[in-house]
Amino acid sequence: MTLAQRDQNIIWHPYTQMKTADLPVAIVRGEGALLFAEDGKEYIDAVASWWVNLHGHAHPYIAEKVAAQLQTLEHVIFAGFTHQPAVELAEGLLKILPEGQRKVFYSDNGSTAVEVALKMAIQYWANTGIPKKKIIAFRDSYHGDTFGAMAVSSRSAFTAPFWSYLFDVTFIDVPTPGNEQETINQLEAIALTGDVAAFIYEPLVLGTAGMVMYTPEVLDNLMQICQQHEILTIADEVMTGFGRTGKLFASHYLQHKPDMVCLSKGLTGGTMALGVTTCNDKIYDAFLADDKSKTLFHGHSYTANPVACAAGVASLELTTSPETQQNLERIAAKHKAFAATLKQLSGIQEIRQQGTILAIEFADESTSYFSNLRDTLYNYAMEQGVILRPLGNIIYIIPPYCITDEQLDKVYQTIKGMQQLLVNC
Repeated sequence: MTLAQRDQNIIWHPYTQMKTADLPVAIVRGEGALLFAEDGKEYIDAVASWWVNLHGHAHPYIAEKVAAQLQTLEHVIFAGFTHQPAVELAEGLLKILPEGQRKVFYSDNGSTAVEVALKMAIQYWANTGIPKKKIIAFRDSYHGDTFGAMAVSSRSAFTAPFWSYLFDVTFIDVPTPGNEQETINQLEAIALTGDVAAFIYEPLVLGTAGMVMYTPEVLDNLMQICQQHEILTIADEVMTGFGRTGKLFASHYLQHKPDMVCLSKGLTGGTMALGVTTCNDKIYDAFLADDKSKTLFHGHSYTANPVACAAGVASLELTTSPETQQNLERIAAKHKAFAATLKQLSGIQEIRQQGTILAIEFADESTSYFSNLRDTLYNYAMEQGVILRPLGNIIYIIPPYCITDEQLDKVYQTIKGMQQLLVNC
């Protein structure tokens, strides 16, 4: 019995209708931008394994640091204790995060990083005695699959069974080109009510919405409104962080800085789960009191796991290295050149790029995540040995930074093959 068959007997996979799902592809090894399957086939990981892998699979430097940490300290309770990897990672992050971030709170993943930020924001106002409870988010946003994160995410088929359990959130339109002023007007009107606690947003790129992009200028306008009305701002940089948008963080494109930042995915270079929520002194100071009821009562068994933090320190060193910064520029330039060739082809509705993120939207009657076109495109790419996970009619590339020009060219040729396939249908 193959590994995939054994899996099918006992495992329930995420985002998968198990009744109709094909056998999963069993991966036995990874190296650089490549993944190797049980049947010997190799795949280019053009989506960085759900956007987490920054430096390539089985990176020797990260593996070395993780192995060393495992022989020193595998875990320790983080309430009342600390350890070197947690301190080193926090110090490293605060040096490169947007100006004003002062404290680091560890958790387990992107969803929990968002949960922590929401709890910080809501309790901030409770601690200061000001009755502000309303949360604002973008209409097509995605912030995670735990309940608080679902509440501030777009209402969709993904969350439909839970709608009655989610707290109320006020959604505003995404300020895409041509829609900027409408979004600004919406936020201004809501801000005038005076009871808005926080605005949470994916800066510049809404990932799960289909890599929908908007400008730093309009986000700066929105953040200025928030600051004028004392609305806390939460930058969900779980996907956009660590170089994806061309700068270390999408917030670096902005003049106004967030009160809180959520991080995960690339935080450990894709090695293992870890989440971080950072905040400025304003937030942190509201929890300092002789009254213990003003404590932030949140934690996880594996908070600040030393092995995960060691992976994070190693990944951060690689991310800030000259080689990685050169790779960011190289990939962005390759994407730009490829996008120019696509503009001449039929069947392509829109092309969007921000740094190393490239999205191609194919013309299709159905733009739903459940579109049959999605399966056609996915299966075609897999046949070519390229992992691309379409969002409905949208193909996107978010590669590991070590991907070679030759590997990128193969990904591009696969996308051109998709376009030809659709034209001929």
